[in-house]
Amino acid sequence: MDKNSIIGWVLIGVIMIGFMFFQTRQFEKQAAYQAQLDSIAAVEQYKADSAYRAEHPYDTLGIAERDSVLLAAGQPAPIYKDSLLEAAAAGEGREIVLENDKMVLTLSSKGAQPWSVKLKDYKTYGGGDLYLFKPGQSDLHYTIYAGETINTSSFDFQVVEKTDTSVLFRLPFAGGGALEQYYALSEGSFDVDNEMRFVGMDSFIPRNVFNFDMDWNVTIPRMEKGYKNEVQYSKLDYYFSGDKKPVELGRGRSADKSIANRISWFAFQQQFFSAIMRTEKEFSSGDFSIQFKAEDDTTHNLMACSAAMRYDLAHDGDQTISNHFYFGPNHFHTLQGYGHKYEKIVPLGGWLVGWFTKYVIINLFDFLHKFFSNYGLIILLMTIIVKLVVSPFTFKSYSSSAKMQALKPWMDKLNEKYPKEEDAMKKQQETMALYQRAGINPMGGCLPMLLQFPILWAMFRFFPASIELRQQSFLWAEDLSAYDSIVDFGTRIPLIGDHLSLFALLMAVSMFFYSKLTMSSQPTGNDPNSQMMKFMSVWMMPIMMFFICNSLSSGLSYYYLISNLITMVETWVIRRFFVHPEKIAEKLKASEGKKAPKSKWQQRLEEAQKAQERMMKEQQQRRR
Repeated sequence: MDKNSIIGWVLIGVIMIGFMFFQTRQFEKQAAYQAQLDSIAAVEQYKADSAYRAEHPYDTLGIAERDSVLLAAGQPAPIYKDSLLEAAAAGEGREIVLENDKMVLTLSSKGAQPWSVKLKDYKTYGGGDLYLFKPGQSDLHYTIYAGETINTSSFDFQVVEKTDTSVLFRLPFAGGGALEQYYALSEGSFDVDNEMRFVGMDSFIPRNVFNFDMDWNVTIPRMEKGYKNEVQYSKLDYYFSGDKKPVELGRGRSADKSIANRISWFAFQQQFFSAIMRTEKEFSSGDFSIQFKAEDDTTHNLMACSAAMRYDLAHDGDQTISNHFYFGPNHFHTLQGYGHKYEKIVPLGGWLVGWFTKYVIINLFDFLHKFFSNYGLIILLMTIIVKLVVSPFTFKSYSSSAKMQALKPWMDKLNEKYPKEEDAMKKQQETMALYQRAGINPMGGCLPMLLQFPILWAMFRFFPASIELRQQSFLWAEDLSAYDSIVDFGTRIPLIGDHLSLFALLMAVSMFFYSKLTMSSQPTGNDPNSQMMKFMSVWMMPIMMFFICNSLSSGLSYYYLISNLITMVETWVIRRFFVHPEKIAEKLKASEGKKAPKSKWQQRLEEAQKAQERMMKEQQQRRR
């Protein structure tokens, strides 16, 4: 090693020794400064601990020893190990009001939960404020295990932030963690955004806890005029992601259901308003219950609904559970605008009837409402338009019926010719031959009537569930969504109820005359089946429809009344101007004595007759 290398190594050693000496001095100064800070902190902590011990003299003891000492001193033992939870459990809570142009949402800090919901643009039948649920009629709480069982409804949450449309609640833990609940309204919306936040809770919740529970119990008051109608259209719905429509539970009957599959949302649905809860990550399972109150319930409540839902819980630091509430009307397009198939809770009928209601009836109804404000007039115009659209089918049906009436003299002769039941097959064959000679298809009126049936059923489902008709008056009816009452009996009468609906009565009378007009064209003769059918159509059907519609929507009875009247006018016009009995008679006389070609229907009838005759002969031979 040369001289320069030795000098270099010596210099490096001197530098390192100097640096180490400097660092040691700095460390000693920093340690002294930290000791001073620790001493100050210890004094502050001692003061805080002294103050805490003065307020909580038993917290330094073990839990069992603490409880024994408190009981011996005549004081109740603390419920929670966490001192901040114990303090929050003693809070009484206060009401926090959020408001937008659609609703007034009142929240309770006790449990950080919805307390009541009042909708601004709607009133109850009696004219009072419409509460989807009144103060104290909702209990929404979460159950979480965080070293001990936590039920959020037991604690008074702190109000951390508050505006007119949002609020942040917090439940702090002594070790630094917290549960937070955030609610926010948006202008022009019935939606309520909700976030449940787990802040620093990993140290409290054991690693083997993978879920927590939510229970929501709601009592929904009566809001409408007719109890029977309101109950019939109220239910609980729950929806599986990807399905075409939600599953219904209840619909006028108390019921409960346990679901082990994942659920996207559920709804507590009154006839015209709903409380819907949806979570973005889906519930892992749920138990549902709906219990209807009696009509004479003194609290004037409609039903009690409950949902016990389970959430998945991850252990990946702070996490947020995003929920959304809908508190609003069952208006089809409003619900459809949220994009989660909420509109499927509106009862529109099966796939065919529902399709017609959705794309024809609702759109036509909304279109007419742009020009007319009177819903009675809208129903009248809608009925006329629907009748005009289906008029080609009705013309064929009524024309066939009118032509068959012209055959009545010939049909009477056949009935006299074949009075015995064993000649029924021969009479049927000659009847078909008579139809063929006259150029009448006896089945010509059936298909058009079948095509009109979905329209009738669509109206039956649409009117009682249409919130547009709610509290809309017309003539003597004060609410087209409920029954109209011209006589109140003061007591319930079997089948009829406690009132008499004039629209239902007029509808039944119009149905009687329409059936009488229709059946007058049907030859019955001495056929007991035909006589029974005539009796059912003319008498029993109008009476049954009156009993059914007496407690249903007056708008529905009004529609059926208008429809029957228009149909009778159509029938008269067709018979008066489009069907000529004399021409049919001339055609029959011209073809009399001539052998008409047999239709496939006649051929099948003859084959059936021959088979029947063979069977009768075989039976006679066996008896011999």
